[in-house]
Amino acid sequence: MPSESGKPVRVTPRYAADDPRVGPAAGARRPEWLTVRAPIGDHYHDLKALVRAHRLHTVCESARCPNIGECWQSRTATFLILGNICTRGCAFCAVTSGQPTEYDRDEPRRVAEAVRALDLRYAVITSVTRDDLADGGALIFAETIRAVRAAVPGCRAEVLIPDFQGDAAALATVLDAHPDVLNHNIETVARLYSLVRPQADYARSLALLALAKELAPAQTTKSGIMVGLGETTDEIEGALRDLRAARCDIVTIGQYLRPSAGHLPVHRYYDPAEFARFAAYGAELGFQHVESAPLVRSSYHAREQAGG
Repeated sequence: MPSESGKPVRVTPRYAADDPRVGPAAGARRPEWLTVRAPIGDHYHDLKALVRAHRLHTVCESARCPNIGECWQSRTATFLILGNICTRGCAFCAVTSGQPTEYDRDEPRRVAEAVRALDLRYAVITSVTRDDLADGGALIFAETIRAVRAAVPGCRAEVLIPDFQGDAAALATVLDAHPDVLNHNIETVARLYSLVRPQADYARSLALLALAKELAPAQTTKSGIMVGLGETTDEIEGALRDLRAARCDIVTIGQYLRPSAGHLPVHRYYDPAEFARFAAYGAELGFQHVESAPLVRSSYHAREQAGG
């Protein structure tokens, strides 16, 4: 579909291997605590068929999530709306970047039908970043929340939104649909943004989370970071403090896993004890919930994070 905003779609390479900011890849083999089973089970195959039947995308597949087997076998999935091509090219992400072609106003209905077919009581909805759209796709987010609630009364909805380029009106559009949880991931520490997320801005992401609380003080907000990209422990703790200063309620912390040789290398693998220390520090800061473990991703155990 042509750009609604008229702005050019910006696509950057994943990263340059000779970039001086890119340190050596971790030479050690992936540790045993990062081993996951291959996806199996009737529920996994049923959900895969359901996603195909409704012509939907999931971030579970597009981002090659290591928890897809566990989550799909328990009949939970994170729906990826607004197509599966992202206008940004973050150096950590497996989602395809380029010129999007999809803008399907019927998508909210189809997501809602899938939620009803799965008999979900908690739905997670995210999207690619759509800088080519005037509202960044905010309207489709809002309509999907409303469609899910209409199709499955009592179902709670969590949204994982892009930064909308800092557009307050776009954020307000999503908040007006009253998501149970509004998630926006900062992904990494401030120092690494120009390398890891060259088309994003650390301060802008924090400001978006803070603005959500200003516009809807009762709104539960959430964010997440990856570790293993070359950050220090002090920087991780600083990012957690910044999130609390933005009144973020829930935070997820997980190990970065390199999707391919074309993505940033892993600098180091953190062990489970280190993740436990991050969780303890987050609790001290006053987060409502901290989900911190090697395989944690932003929507992993999302229902439990939000109170069951």
